[in-house]
Formats: sequence, structure tokens, C-alpha cells
Amino acid sequence: MADTTYNLPVLSSEGGLSLYLSQIKKFPMLDAEEEYMLAKNWKTTGNVKSAEKLVTSHLRLVAKIAMGYKGYGLPLNEMISEGNVGLMQAVKKFEPEKGFRLATYAMWWIKASIQEYILRSWSLVKIGTTTAQKKLFFNLKKLKNQIAPRSEGDLREEHVKNIASKLNVSEEEVVSMNRRLSGKEYSLNAPIGEDGDQWQDWIVDKDMDQELKIAQKEEMEQRKDLLQESVKILNEREKKILYARRLTDKPITLEDLSKKFKISRERIRQIENKAFEKLQKHMLNSAKSKNLLPAN
Repeated sequence: MADTTYNLPVLSSEGGLSLYLSQIKKFPMLDAEEEYMLAKNWKTTGNVKSAEKLVTSHLRLVAKIAMGYKGYGLPLNEMISEGNVGLMQAVKKFEPEKGFRLATYAMWWIKASIQEYILRSWSLVKIGTTTAQKKLFFNLKKLKNQIAPRSEGDLREEHVKNIASKLNVSEEEVVSMNRRLSGKEYSLNAPIGEDGDQWQDWIVDKDMDQELKIAQKEEMEQRKDLLQESVKILNEREKKILYARRLTDKPITLEDLSKKFKISRERIRQIENKAFEKLQKHMLNSAKSKNLLPAN
């Protein structure tokens, strides 16, 4: 679909942050059926109003995620804006038929957008762009809190070795990154705006966070039950091949399965794809029949 312009609350500067946060609290959260129907309407008809409602109902989620990155010394309003871009991309690509709620899907797009913004900003201090360095950048603080929760300044040698080993980077990189990140914290008691509000006053309600966790847990349990039920429609060979290729942490190669079943690799691939399509179709139909998804 073409790029879409939404009528969203304006987030222009740090001074306007408290107003923005109060505005987004007014947008109601959607139940599963309303969310599904809005997403279907947007996907099939391009109705911008439906897409806009999906976006605005998740702006609080973006703010909550952005606040989790406040320790990187960058303007919160900029991180929220970047997160909103990720949210809009998620709405654009969201496929409600898959059975997940939008929040579950969107949080990865939101985090990716914010992290890319942080990396672009910190590139001014040559943070590095390898996968290992990115992993170090976003995990150092968490590991420090686990290994040496009250340490300040340079890390002790044994802590540096431990972190370097866990993240597969050199000890020099750990020391250097720790020094760059030191002193970049925002206090939760720091004021925002002119009305005396503090950061901690604007952390998204714990009720919303709890609702999200409960919804995700319920979805995973439902999908697990649907998978166990739906896999029964496959014959034994289809089951074994599908489990070996898609339902294990270490997939078996086509070559090894070809030898095991004494058929060609191409035939293994065909059986795998056919079994997956059958399973997916049955899970979708079962979800609708159990009212886990609205019927078309």
C-alpha cells in the first residue's frame, strides 16, 4: 500500500512531552475482535481510519518501550517518534489471519526502529556496527546489573572477562563501551515540562503492561493447543518431516532426511511444504471455529 498520513498527537519537543503523554492515554485499547476487524478492513480496503485507530491504540506501547531506552542519553521524544515509525510499519505489514495480536507483532518493529536511531546517534562516537558490537551496546548494562549491580566507573578485571566471554567480544571492547555509556543515565525523578511532573509519573500504567503479558501468554498457549490438535491431520511421514524441518531447534538437513526416507531431497521439500500448508490451514480454521478469531 502507498505511504499513509495519520492524524496523530504532535510530539514536537521535550517541552511538549507531558502534553503528548497525557493525550495518548485517552486512546482506548482494542479488544481482539475489534482489532481484527480494523486490521482486515485496512488490509482489504485501505481504509485509513481503520489503520489510524490501530496506530493510536498502541501509542502507549511505543512510549513504554521507548522509556526502556532512556539510559542512552538521547531525547525521549525522539525515541518515541522513531518508535511510532516502527509501529506504523508494523500496522502496514500486520496480517491478522496469523492469529497474533498487533501488540505482540508490533513491539519488534518498535524496538528495531528505536535501536536503529540509537545506533545512528551513537555512531558519532564510533560505537561500531558489527553484530557483536551491537549486542554489546544493548546488553552491557543488563549484564553489569547482574554481575556487578553496584559498580561505578571502570569494571573490575574479572567482570570484564565475564562479560566479554558472554557476548563474544574482546575485553578492550567491553572496557571502551562501558566508558562511553557511563554517565548517560536519566533519573526517573528528573522533571519534564513546566508542571513539575517527573519521568516516573509517565511510565505507562502497570495494568497495561500486565494485560500485554497475559494476552501474550494466552496466545502462546492457544497456539500450542491448536498446533497439537492440528498436527493430528498429518500422516506419520508428514509429521516426522515437519517436526524435523520446522518444529525443532536444530532442523535436520534435506540430505539427511532424504537418506532416512529413501526419497529425493526435492520430494522431502515438497512433503514439508505441503504438510506446513495443511497444518496452517487447519489451525486457522480451528481458531475461527473456537472463536479465537472472528469469522470472515
